[in-house]
Amino acid sequence: MEKGKIKYALVTGGSRGIGRAVSVRLAQMGFYVLVNCVSRMVEAEETLRLIREAGSDGEILPFDVSDRAQTAKVLEAWKDAHPDDYIQVLVNNAGIRRDNILALMPAEDWDKVLGIALDGFYNVTQPLLQPMMFHKWGRIVSLASVSGLKGMPGQVNYSAAKGGLIAATKALAQEVARKGITVNAVAPGFIRTDMTEGLDEAELVKAIPAHRFGTPEEVAALVGFLVSSEAGYITGEVISVNGGLYT
Repeated sequence: MEKGKIKYALVTGGSRGIGRAVSVRLAQMGFYVLVNCVSRMVEAEETLRLIREAGSDGEILPFDVSDRAQTAKVLEAWKDAHPDDYIQVLVNNAGIRRDNILALMPAEDWDKVLGIALDGFYNVTQPLLQPMMFHKWGRIVSLASVSGLKGMPGQVNYSAAKGGLIAATKALAQEVARKGITVNAVAPGFIRTDMTEGLDEAELVKAIPAHRFGTPEEVAALVGFLVSSEAGYITGEVISVNGGLYT
């Protein structure tokens, strides 16, 4: 990585939860953070405030990762405005849940969950790869899930999306390793965010050896390590953050 230049990192779905915690961790590491969101501008502004409080800076990039044309337009505009720079770190965090048993799952719930996770992975990652390859340095981390490793009933769509993300991570890592780019996935278990609100935490922790939900900051700490120079020999890995729930 070139010294003395601004280090840029893009976090999709960075307005809240794990995305916000990752954005703050990257800011603490000296990155200028591009916070992606679709419509949660108030939450994204709060993330930006926390980034500045952490001693760095950033900006909000609103676009829907599942919309290929919209994503391409925003990323091209950013490249045009920064001809001498590139996004060194990409954290594919955007994702949603639409839980239901498959027999009762509407097609739109299948399409939406896979569209954001898998189409989003392609739509954002693909245009950022060539600059990383040219500069021979890059870090890509995607947020998977325990659902993508073991499968979860009531989450066939979410499990399929996160499982596909894991497979894509392993394949891409082999394509770009010689160019100094690492590609890894982080698979959280139950993390206390708005995505786990409404779950019976008291009952669920009984199955977790650590006997608690994790925090977004604990996930962000791992992401921070994976995007550092020290993690340059770790690639194609899926690392769980789940309190021992599934090993």
